[in-house]
Amino acid sequence: MSRDALITAIDVGSSKVCALIAEVEREGRTRVVGVGVVPSRGMRRGVVVNVEQAVEAIAAAIAKAERTCGAKITAARVTVGGNHISALSNRGVVGVSHPDRTIRQADVQLALEQARVVSLPGDRQIIHILPRAFLVDGQEGVHNPAGMVGYRLEVDTHIVTGGTTVIQNLTQCLRRAGVEVESLVFAPLADAAAVLSEEEKEMGVALVDIGGGTTNLAVFTEGSVSYTGVLGLGGGHVSNDIAVGLCTPLGSAEELKLAHGHALAGAVDERETVHVPTFGAESEEVSRRRLVEIMEARLEEICGLVAAELGRTGYSGVLPAGVVLTGGTAETPGIEDLAREVFGLPVRVGRPRGVAGLDDITRGPAYAAAVGLLLWGARTGAGAGAVDGTRAGQRGGRLGEQPAQAAGVFGRLVGWLRSFLP
Repeated sequence: MSRDALITAIDVGSSKVCALIAEVEREGRTRVVGVGVVPSRGMRRGVVVNVEQAVEAIAAAIAKAERTCGAKITAARVTVGGNHISALSNRGVVGVSHPDRTIRQADVQLALEQARVVSLPGDRQIIHILPRAFLVDGQEGVHNPAGMVGYRLEVDTHIVTGGTTVIQNLTQCLRRAGVEVESLVFAPLADAAAVLSEEEKEMGVALVDIGGGTTNLAVFTEGSVSYTGVLGLGGGHVSNDIAVGLCTPLGSAEELKLAHGHALAGAVDERETVHVPTFGAESEEVSRRRLVEIMEARLEEICGLVAAELGRTGYSGVLPAGVVLTGGTAETPGIEDLAREVFGLPVRVGRPRGVAGLDDITRGPAYAAAVGLLLWGARTGAGAGAVDGTRAGQRGGRLGEQPAQAAGVFGRLVGWLRSFLP
């Protein structure tokens, strides 16, 4: 197997670390050949809180994936998330200098380069610069201006930023585990590559990734990213509520959630019981409905907070394609019905597609981000550099790049942008 044909994705979350290795076949199909999944350690709400534990978990996931396919991982695309993520908008404007006034790809790159000139605090750095719309001589609704004729090119962008020290801690953990970070990708954008259709993104859809420590949100309208955000609640809070409410260890609460959980108490037979390990005795028989009532309250709160955020930002009324749920919590039985009632919109659970070789486990919504990273890697070429126009570990509003470095980065950015543009 040629190492150049391999792509590696690592999803470092609060509940698990997932490493996937895929081969891009001659026919262009992407096939998973290595899988490594271990419980996450040293992470809380998407942020490294214990470097040694995080390195151990990442190294264990990588080792498992390597053993599966017999290849050595040296570099990977990695997800990033957490409450440190924020976003802003900016516009880039350039004049078309060619005598025939035909817009070339270099003009598009220059407009994006102008859009990235923003004032950021020293502890923030850019993760993504996402084009929302292009304008040519004031004409709106342009998806790809290359080849058009005009005097003035403008681009409206959505810029995703993160905490510099948080990102540096994550990349340092990867390096200590023996892997260089090719690029960082905000988790719900990776999810979108694996679970959303172009029609959904064009019509208007919200992707909600309910992770272990946080819930990440990305809204797509007219084929492009319009909004991203992070809420400080996730599936781990459901487990914690169960642990407190039933007086059981947190590990037992997680097992109860997975084995007997449901999003709607009314769907559970009130006569059904479950055995709950307690601190004071071996176990206690408890009504399953009591367990589910605890879960329903927290899941309803999470969905309610997302719905409130969509309403606050004005997107709740422009989502005919509804809401797509991903993340491990999206596996909870009945969550589609609960979310449909809260949002008042169509709801489905997003399961990754477009990649061969997935087993029954990795086809679940918890693995959408890792699979999405593989798809991005395949689109930009196996063994390629950054897929998002920014290299990990760079600082400041302009990422601390020298002009020559910036030119190379934006050359790679062009191919990645095509995954967002129709």
